[in-house]
Amino acid sequence: MMAVNAHIAIVICAVLLDLVLGDPRALPHPVVGIGELISALEGPLRRRIPNLRVAGVVLLIVTVGVCYALAASLIYAAYLLAPAAGFIASLYLAWVSLAARSLHEESAKVARALRNGDLPAARLALSYIVGRETAELDEPEIIRGAVETVAENTGDGVIAPLFYLVLGGPALAIAYKAVNTLDSMVGYKNERYLEFGWASARFDDLANYLPARLTGLLMVLAAPMCGLNGGGAWRILRRDGRNHSSPNSGFPEAAAAGALGVRLGGANRYFGKVVEKPTIGDPLLPLSQASYEGVVRLMYGSEALLVAAWVVLLALL
Repeated sequence: MMAVNAHIAIVICAVLLDLVLGDPRALPHPVVGIGELISALEGPLRRRIPNLRVAGVVLLIVTVGVCYALAASLIYAAYLLAPAAGFIASLYLAWVSLAARSLHEESAKVARALRNGDLPAARLALSYIVGRETAELDEPEIIRGAVETVAENTGDGVIAPLFYLVLGGPALAIAYKAVNTLDSMVGYKNERYLEFGWASARFDDLANYLPARLTGLLMVLAAPMCGLNGGGAWRILRRDGRNHSSPNSGFPEAAAAGALGVRLGGANRYFGKVVEKPTIGDPLLPLSQASYEGVVRLMYGSEALLVAAWVVLLALL
């Protein structure tokens, strides 16, 4: 019972720390170390393993394995020193695995620039959080980019790490962050990474399979509490959840689009080329500041629902 109570306390405290303080940028951050490990491994693996897919599989196994082992060893060693030290180590790793506050802060820079009537600043702020070109976007398209980013990252930046934290503790949450970082660094479909990053991209899809669908359902349930359309969220989730090149990203985007009454997807420009993506949702309302504010409420509401449901489930069991 003590272990369960400690786990509950770690999860709740980590969520609160993230909400109040965001990323502890003045302290060592595991994701920075994960990125450095990936960069250090890439060159030697490419040189020593001619088959790039095999090299990519080794990169995935070594990176995730090392990150999980280091996190688990740190927690174990800290608990050997003192229960309080173990709790603090666990809490810190849990805290840095979550990103709701950071996602809100970075996307809010876009909304703030638009409120100030500064389109160039809004385009620049958006360029830091999306992969598409932003230099020629008008205000509705800028808002679409911000809404899509918050919706998608509610899945892989908020709900997924929280899901793995709840399921297996801080070490598993850090292992998930390693998977996510691998995908963001080598999971590209370009000449350099198509083969080498194949395993990382596919494993990221697998790791996000359940969390993405859970995120969609949580958004449906959270929508009425956030002053949004729960019925619309459910309808669009079912209809358009698979209208995306990613096997996972469409689910939170569809639920958000339905809750907000807006249409997402459509044309995006990448490296000078226009890519037509499937549309998600119906344009019942124009994309506006209210759309952005609504998707942020959905993010926080979904996170709160997951924590509450987990605590209630443990209490019932």
